[in-house]
Amino acid sequence: MKLFYYDLETTGVLVNRNGIHQISAIIEIDGEVKEKIDLKVQPNPKAKIEEEALKVSGVTKEQILAYPSMNVIYKQLIEILNKYIDKYNKKDKFTLIGYNNASFDNSFLRAWFIQNGDNYFGSYFWSNSLDTMVLASYYLKDRRSELINFKQSTVAEFFGITVEEDKLHDALYDVEICRAIYQTIDTNIKKII
Repeated sequence: MKLFYYDLETTGVLVNRNGIHQISAIIEIDGEVKEKIDLKVQPNPKAKIEEEALKVSGVTKEQILAYPSMNVIYKQLIEILNKYIDKYNKKDKFTLIGYNNASFDNSFLRAWFIQNGDNYFGSYFWSNSLDTMVLASYYLKDRRSELINFKQSTVAEFFGITVEEDKLHDALYDVEICRAIYQTIDTNIKKII
């Protein structure tokens, strides 16, 4: 099984208005971590940059505009993906896994591929992804009232995963937390089955 745990940091929350400035991922194949990716990327030049979004990520406009251009980072990402996926084999793809990725990150990443002139996002990733927020919602449905909110850090701490607050909203750190949540749920579900 080929898993692509990932998180994005963006310049806002609207896919048709804002852009990506960080792409981080952990590539896991058959239970073994093969690679960790942390790519800082200059947002699409047409993207609106929201100061509030940058504050969440702890970066400045000057910093993100100094990152390598999106076409340079796109080529780097594709080189990495090509090491693990035969894009011409319809049975060889990654499963995307993220926290709240189904309603947020997936659309940003797919749009980013298109912005880079690539309409073949589906050559690398299955169209259905795993969203650890949704999985945790189901898993914790009987205990939901015990959580003050359903942020990734809150869910992680509820599962006993140590969270360093000052590292949150760095995409690579968030991916590591996401993976820990997924593994906790997956392990506990396997015990039941």
